[in-house]
Amino acid sequence: MRVRARILHALFGPLPGWFSSQLLSQILGLILGLLLGLPAQASAQAAAAAPAPAQAPPPVIQIADIPLRADADVRYAEGVMQRVAAADPGAALTPALDAIAKSADEKLYEFQPAQLRTLPIMRVESLERHWVFDARRLARWHADLRQATSWYASDAAELFRRHAAWQAVKDSPDAANLPPALADRVDAVLAQLNAARQALSGPLSRQVELEQRANSVEERVKTGERSVTDAIDDIDARLMRVDSPPLWALGRTQEAGESTMALLRTGLDIEVHFARDYAAADSGNQRALRVLQVLLLPLLLWLARKSRDAIRAGVMSETAAGVLGRPLSTWLLLSMLGVLALEPDAPLMVQQVALVLAAVPVLRLLPPSARRQMDRWPHVITALFLAERLGFLFLANTLFYRLSTVALTATALVAILWLLHRGHRLAPTASTRLVHALRAIAWGAALLLCVSLASNLFGNVSLAEMLTSAVIGCGYFGLVLYAGVTVITTLLQLLLTRQGISRFRLARDHAPPLVQLLIRLLTAAAAVGWAVYAMDRFRILRATYAFVAEVLSYTLAVGEISISLGNVLVFLISVVIAFWAARTIRLVLHDEVLTRMALPRGVGNSIASLTYYLVLLLGLGIALSAAGFQTSQLTIVFGALGVGIGFGLQGVVNNFVSGLILMFERPIQPGDVVDITGTSGQVRDIGMRATRIKTFDGADVIVPNGTLLSEKLTNWTMLDRSRRIEVSIGLAYGSDPREVIALLANVARQTAGIEADPAPVVLFMGFGASTLDFSLRAWTTDFDRWIDIRSDMLTGMYSALKQAGIEIPFPQRDLHLRSISDAASATLAARPRPGDAAPG
Repeated sequence: MRVRARILHALFGPLPGWFSSQLLSQILGLILGLLLGLPAQASAQAAAAAPAPAQAPPPVIQIADIPLRADADVRYAEGVMQRVAAADPGAALTPALDAIAKSADEKLYEFQPAQLRTLPIMRVESLERHWVFDARRLARWHADLRQATSWYASDAAELFRRHAAWQAVKDSPDAANLPPALADRVDAVLAQLNAARQALSGPLSRQVELEQRANSVEERVKTGERSVTDAIDDIDARLMRVDSPPLWALGRTQEAGESTMALLRTGLDIEVHFARDYAAADSGNQRALRVLQVLLLPLLLWLARKSRDAIRAGVMSETAAGVLGRPLSTWLLLSMLGVLALEPDAPLMVQQVALVLAAVPVLRLLPPSARRQMDRWPHVITALFLAERLGFLFLANTLFYRLSTVALTATALVAILWLLHRGHRLAPTASTRLVHALRAIAWGAALLLCVSLASNLFGNVSLAEMLTSAVIGCGYFGLVLYAGVTVITTLLQLLLTRQGISRFRLARDHAPPLVQLLIRLLTAAAAVGWAVYAMDRFRILRATYAFVAEVLSYTLAVGEISISLGNVLVFLISVVIAFWAARTIRLVLHDEVLTRMALPRGVGNSIASLTYYLVLLLGLGIALSAAGFQTSQLTIVFGALGVGIGFGLQGVVNNFVSGLILMFERPIQPGDVVDITGTSGQVRDIGMRATRIKTFDGADVIVPNGTLLSEKLTNWTMLDRSRRIEVSIGLAYGSDPREVIALLANVARQTAGIEADPAPVVLFMGFGASTLDFSLRAWTTDFDRWIDIRSDMLTGMYSALKQAGIEIPFPQRDLHLRSISDAASATLAARPRPGDAAPG
């Protein structure tokens, strides 16, 4: 303790008498904590337990530097004193700490651990959220305090360093030889630094007091969290045992009525304060929800106005007409769903109010086809949910509360059985999957309600409350999610099919699969949300979460590499997200962004492909980091990968590097027509390892990128889409070559698709065995149709030659027979010769 006191004395000079030894130790611990980034309590303990590190020797001030250093240090000390006098950051943070302390004290005083076990489970869970909210507020307060007072520690350390340097000058053997002016300047600087340290001691002491109060509040918050957790565990444990007398043995007592009502009023007041504090917190999710609500209402009103004529004309579907024809109901439903989705830690009272406000919009916005199939189910489920919300009115009297629970359970059971009988009697002609699922769920709900009714009668009130509330709540929440998903998918379909959106190529080409993907994602999210809500209402969410967390935390260690199931799951999910994000970004760049920019040939495809692999690589790195891999572990993996490359992956690496070269040099791009190693076709896509070529026969050929660089590659459409068409033809001897040349050139010029520049050329190639050989050469820019154009030109050539009387001769051969049989000789002799006259 004396050592710490001497350190602070050297740091701040003589301190007032009201500074106790404990306070001095805490100040030193606080400074160390702020410098090292430790919490206040931990830093104080570290200061008390750990030995002080050896101080570095102060910097030596040369005699020639004393005037300049003195001016700089005096200005620094004056700046510290000005910052101290300007404002006290602790004063601005004190009201926030007082509010957190008041909230914690109210809950601890009003709800003792024994009382918590008698409250409804939803009330206890709301208190748990309140304690978590206070803990988060306190954590933010600690962060604000550290940020606002971080300069205290840095200034204190800097003052100490400068004071030590000047004190070393004064205590040096040469100090007696200093000129009087310099010696006075040294004393003045020391006095100024001591005054700055003295001024800084006040804010530091107030900061220590704030940290002490914050630590005390933190302990109270942790105590409240533990009490609520214990109460929830006790309530869950009572589900399987009788906790009240049987209903027929319960007397009409009012002994606990007044105390129960007082507890309910107090709880309601605290819940209202919680909602007010939560709204004042103004978190990022709350701001996002307000922005969504503000932007959504004008959008819905605009869509409703634009679709008014289509609704009247009946050209719009019934579901879309219902959604756009009721913009206020649509806005209210989506806003309430936003509260549930974006504010999962909001007070339960706020979420319950959101569910109640969504009742009317849900009934109005259900699709007409689903409304016909579900018959009266939506109205019955909504009515039961609203009736169940009114159960708190009977909490003041145990008998009335249990009777109200029995009445609600019996009503729900009768309603379900009546609806099942009604659905069986109506016997729809087309039995759908929705009807079958609804009937199966209804029979399960009826069974659970029977168990709830029996439990209430025999005294297991906790189980009866849980089952009745869970069955009704899950049914209504599923109805809300079904209506919400229907509304959202309908709006997405309408927005993607509007004329302003359809002008984008991405919307035109990919709108149907995109809508289907969004519908599947929304349905999956709704199913997961309903499952979590159902598990929470049936009191199995905590146990399931604990079991899953234990399974996922199972770690398998192999040497320095340790992998848990949770890390593997996070890695897989991150990789899937990375692939999806990379494909989406490449699609947007390729179809919308790069096509609107004037880029050289192939640059757009290279940018899109390289961006895809860059995002994929970045996502893979993030996935490895999220999975908990350390740098040393990755070094081992990459070392093993290097060995694999050295032994068996040279070809893969060669193709990968070749793919990079193809991306940058761009000798080919998708859409080019190429010839490579005897394969002719059109390039479909260029990957990092291989390129896919679709032949003219319809086959897809995968060509490694290394082959494209090492083999001879012919690109027919690299610079343009022009192609020369050459047709060789042989004509009979006696034909006039000049006439033939003029005739064939005219045919080529009249063929559709043949370019006039360069003009078609007809060449007399030579004398054949039985023909005069000509060659017709013409150019076309329609590469995709050059075969059709060549066919048209051949047809025109044949017609023109036939019309001009120019013969295309057959091959002629002269046979010289050296020997022949007698029979063959007689036969030839009997045949008339072409020059002989016919017999008379």
